[in-house]
Formats: sequence, structure tokens, C-alpha cells
Amino acid sequence: MLYDINLTITYTYEVPASGGRHVVRVLPLSLPNRQRLVAGTVSFKPAPEERSDSVDFFANPATSIVFRSAHDKLVIRMQARVQLDIQPLTADFSPPLSDFPAEIANIWSTAPDSPHHFLGQSPLLPEDPLIAAYTLSIVKPGMTIRQIATAICERIHRDFTYDPKATTVETPPREAFKLKRGVCQDFTHVMITALRSLGIPAGYVSGFLRTIPPPGKERLEGADAMHAWVRFWCGRAEGWMELDPTNNIFAGADHIVVGHGRDYSDVAPVIGVLKSYGSHETEQAVDVLPLG
Repeated sequence: MLYDINLTITYTYEVPASGGRHVVRVLPLSLPNRQRLVAGTVSFKPAPEERSDSVDFFANPATSIVFRSAHDKLVIRMQARVQLDIQPLTADFSPPLSDFPAEIANIWSTAPDSPHHFLGQSPLLPEDPLIAAYTLSIVKPGMTIRQIATAICERIHRDFTYDPKATTVETPPREAFKLKRGVCQDFTHVMITALRSLGIPAGYVSGFLRTIPPPGKERLEGADAMHAWVRFWCGRAEGWMELDPTNNIFAGADHIVVGHGRDYSDVAPVIGVLKSYGSHETEQAVDVLPLG
């Protein structure tokens, strides 16, 4: 499947910012046997005084920008064409949980996709006894790693309510877990914490999700969204797989990957600092257009 993707993020400042530094991660990845970035650009208005494009530790494209002059608005635009080649699910060759520690121990790698980076605590995801106990109630004897991840995904989807007003981007997973409400970031963080509590490597995927309007309704321009879901390591035979707990599905032809990380802090679309005061407003519009 071939897609054209357009993203616009607009920051409007109550008081003009006299300077700022930001790191932007919005350009889709090229991944073997998964997706290919055919072409892509990231642009800014106003143009920054400094710009550098790089790749971070987890192989995510990152653009660093610096402003030294006053500006009352910042517009970030990303345009990309992406080819998705989603592989069909095969039979489950993942090991049972009892055999998993030995399999992880035999991985002698510190490469960005090594499962060892995704086992322990990360900046936004400490160990959580409540989530760990919840997870143990889901796991049955003899389940494989893939079966466990699928069961946790299904349970979170069943027990949690999608509610954009319940949480913010800074809500910790324990609070979202207690509320049983939130958005894709919350569902993803809870599921990652649950998997890690069992010793299953799990990470955060940032990306785009194409939305399909209800029958008889026209597609609204800019109505698609940035999204988040979970990747988990199934062992040597199957490697990394991806589940979307918000929608209770394996990531498929409508899931376009922008970044991989341990949690949201590794793949946030925009982070940085401003030399300013007062409030600001943020608007985001995304179009994911299938070309066939």
C-alpha cells in the first residue's frame, strides 16, 4: 500500500517567543519488510536560524532547530510518501514464558533493536505493582509470549475507555490505569508496563493511523491522527511484533511507523524549550491518503 502523508503542527504563542530550541521527530521510518520512505521533507515557518538533521540511538530521524529572533507562531510541516509491505501473520512460534529468560540471555547484542533495551524501567515507565498484579490475573499456564501479549491487549481494550479529556500527555501510567480511561499513549504505556512486569521486552511505537469515515460520510481533511501502539519481542524465531491496544488489533496496513523508543519520551513529536512567558495553543492536522 502506498500512502501520501501530510502533517501540520501549529504553535501560537500568547506572547512572542524571543528564542527557542526544539527537536522534531515526525518523519516516517524505512524498515526492512515493513515500510519504505519513498520521499519526505520537514519544513518550518518561520525558518530557524540553525537546523541539523540526524538519527538518534533508536534510528529515528530527528531534526534539531534553533530560533534566536522573536516569533508569535511556529508551523511545522511534514510531507512524505511511504510504501507499506505488511507481512501476514504466521503460525505462533514464540516460546512459553517459562523458557523466555534463557532465550533473552542468549542475545549478545546492544544494537538499537536489542530486546535488552526494552526490559527494565524507562524514563516515564517505572515498575508498578498494581499493573503487575493486573497482568498476572490475565496470564494462564502454558501461554506463549504472543498469546500473552494478545491477551493483555484484548483485556486493556475491554477494560479501558477511550476518553481524550481524562488524561494529558504528562499523565503517568499508574493514574491512567486507576482511571481505566485515556488515549492511545495511555493504553500503550500501560501495556508496555504490563509486559515488562513479566520480563517481556516491550517498547513504544509512534506513528500515523489512517482513519476511515463511517459509511455515507465524507472524509474530513486533516482528520487522521498521530497514534501510538506497542512493539514486543517474541523470541528469536519471530522477533518484534506490534499490537494496537486502543483498537485491539495487530498493527497492519493502516499503521505507519514514525519512531521506536522505550516510552513516549524517546519519540515525542516535538520537545524543546522556549524563551518566553504566557500560554500557547497547539493545533495538529494529519492527512493519510492511500494511493493504491
